[in-house]
Amino acid sequence: MTPAPPSQGDDDDANDSGSLTGRFREEQELLRRHIRILKVVMENEPVGIIKLAELTEYPQHKVRYSLRVLEQEDLINPTPMGAKTTERVETFLPELAELVDSMQQTVEELRASTQ
Repeated sequence: MTPAPPSQGDDDDANDSGSLTGRFREEQELLRRHIRILKVVMENEPVGIIKLAELTEYPQHKVRYSLRVLEQEDLINPTPMGAKTTERVETFLPELAELVDSMQQTVEELRASTQ
């Protein structure tokens, strides 16, 4: 049997990526990484891949992928000096907070349904 291909996030850590819970774990970790990198960019901008990898302790290839996703979402712009945030971050962070609240409610509902 061949192993499941890596997810879009290039996260090869999950050993159960084919299962429902495995996919959830992968997406959760991917979102956590993207947001962590965004926050570090906000605190250190402009900042390059090597510095981000050092600050976050993520491998450079994972930092590069997250930066690409953040750029596609118009949350960062690449510059010759490194990544910088865009004005979109100001509206994104409240949207993210709403999403997290919604996720928390969903988790509570799931927890109740499994008891």
